[in-house]
Amino acid sequence: MKYVSEFRDPALARSLARAIAQEARPDRTYAFMEFCGGHTHAIFRYGVQDLVPANVRFVHGPGCPVCVLPMRRLDDALELAERHGVILATYGDMMRVPGSGRRSMLTARAAGADIRMVYSTLDALTIARDNPDRQVVFMGIGFETTTPATALAILAARREGLTNFSVFCNHVLTPPAIAHVLEAPGIDPDQAVRLDGFLGPSHVSTVIGAAAYRPLVARFGKPVVIAGFEPLDVMQSVLMLIRQVNEGRAEVENQYARVVTETGNAKAQAIMDDVFVLRDTFEWRGLGQVPQSARAIAPAYGEFDAERRFAVSEKQSRETKSCECPAILRGVKSPKDCKLFGRACTPETPMGACMVSSEGSCAAYYTYRRAETLAEMEAAE
Repeated sequence: MKYVSEFRDPALARSLARAIAQEARPDRTYAFMEFCGGHTHAIFRYGVQDLVPANVRFVHGPGCPVCVLPMRRLDDALELAERHGVILATYGDMMRVPGSGRRSMLTARAAGADIRMVYSTLDALTIARDNPDRQVVFMGIGFETTTPATALAILAARREGLTNFSVFCNHVLTPPAIAHVLEAPGIDPDQAVRLDGFLGPSHVSTVIGAAAYRPLVARFGKPVVIAGFEPLDVMQSVLMLIRQVNEGRAEVENQYARVVTETGNAKAQAIMDDVFVLRDTFEWRGLGQVPQSARAIAPAYGEFDAERRFAVSEKQSRETKSCECPAILRGVKSPKDCKLFGRACTPETPMGACMVSSEGSCAAYYTYRRAETLAEMEAAE
């Protein structure tokens, strides 16, 4: 298949593997964070980690939107469905994420709450049209990739006069999260993750463009290579990062040039800037409060803001004891460091969001390297 098969060519993969092995200096280690959970799954699905030298290490980042949503926001969404009796529309990944007391949207639905899985914001709008006597709340979640679709849904609701439609907004931004990982505020320097560079996210970058990372690189001196999702994309991006580190450079390079441009999608950016405003701060699972890292619905569209329409108690929530998902999202631990992995915590009985989401690190380890990971854990005990 054109634009797919050539990026999975075994001969080219072997050639890239040889180039990486030749250029990775044996006297040092390289730690590269793949920010996006999609890259984590690509690395494990295609065995990329087995094609690079042992001194080239992948560090899994917080680029899984379901994973970084704090438990408190999930509890708030459950309260909307249970106490206010709304129809709550959400993407499928959210359905099994455990909240306080290991309650999830699935268990709440089984207990009578009207929670419906949708594939797009268009589905949520259809539910609102079909149920004019019910309040319908769409749970807006995700990075810059999914934010424009939520903005368009709000614009459509205003245009159609859908007064029973609103959005519980949890959309977050990528560059502030990268900055927060590097700053590591409040974390002992000995416990902070050491990074040499970043594999920049693919889909997010199609919206925000390569230019969005340049202030980060100038500020922190860490290279960013925007990478595609195919195995050869990832391997070529790793080679580009190694070359930058070896040469003492810190630049933004765009390996995914067939899709990502310098300035991104200007129309999507304009729509987001019209419908949303920046929050002063927002809580991320694993990262804590991150300044100016999330969007809220702008006052001009306040009638579609579920947080204004309904009173939400915003109770304090505590993460599941022994679940290492927060530390994994910061990059300081990996799934094999969690004693629950593959035992108490599986995709069928998830204890944390990292095991639920299709972009979660724990889900990647469980799907592609479960036996090896459990063997390593047993050997270390």
